[in-house]
Amino acid sequence: MADYDHLTADYRRHGLAGRVGFGTSPALLVIDFIKAYTTPGSPLYAAPGVPDAVRASQPLLAAARAAAIPIIYTTVAYASDGRDGGIFVQKVPALRQLTHESPLIAIVDELAPQPDDLVIEKKYASAFFGTHLAATLTALRIDTLIMIGCSTSGCIRASAVDGMQHGFRVIVPRECVGDRAPEPHLANLFDIDGKYGDVVSVSEVLAYLQQFAG
Repeated sequence: MADYDHLTADYRRHGLAGRVGFGTSPALLVIDFIKAYTTPGSPLYAAPGVPDAVRASQPLLAAARAAAIPIIYTTVAYASDGRDGGIFVQKVPALRQLTHESPLIAIVDELAPQPDDLVIEKKYASAFFGTHLAATLTALRIDTLIMIGCSTSGCIRASAVDGMQHGFRVIVPRECVGDRAPEPHLANLFDIDGKYGDVVSVSEVLAYLQQFAG
């Protein structure tokens, strides 16, 4: 986020970019790390940003499993005619490729869910909109939501906004989110960090999770 360093001090002088910090009961939310974004030839293929984020997320997922914290995945799937996608699939027609029959909606093999993990199917950008995510996290007494996935400017940002509005401490490890282009990726990381959650290094999240291991 070096391109935005010159704005950070100004934001803080004006009362933005405070720290929410880590709480005591975390969950890992893996947002839309599906094959649509990592498969060459897919209309949603987003290299190198998303494949790089998948690789960076592997140690974090392993640490979350070692810490035995809840792990929740999202994927996106629509009816074959897109009727359940509303205006979203009109605005982003490529999403209509994500039907229930398509292999593109599967979670990437490198971060595959385990039997005890929860996989939520969503229709819109936010992992919270139209899903039971908030109720599930509340029932689990989660206070800290670590978000990884894609895309930074779309589903990550929308989920970060909703996560904060639902009362969760939103933590985004910058290496573990990706986008189609660096400009929206960096701009949205800066904006999330300024208003909705803490954007931190993956090493900081790994250090936090160590306290729960074993």
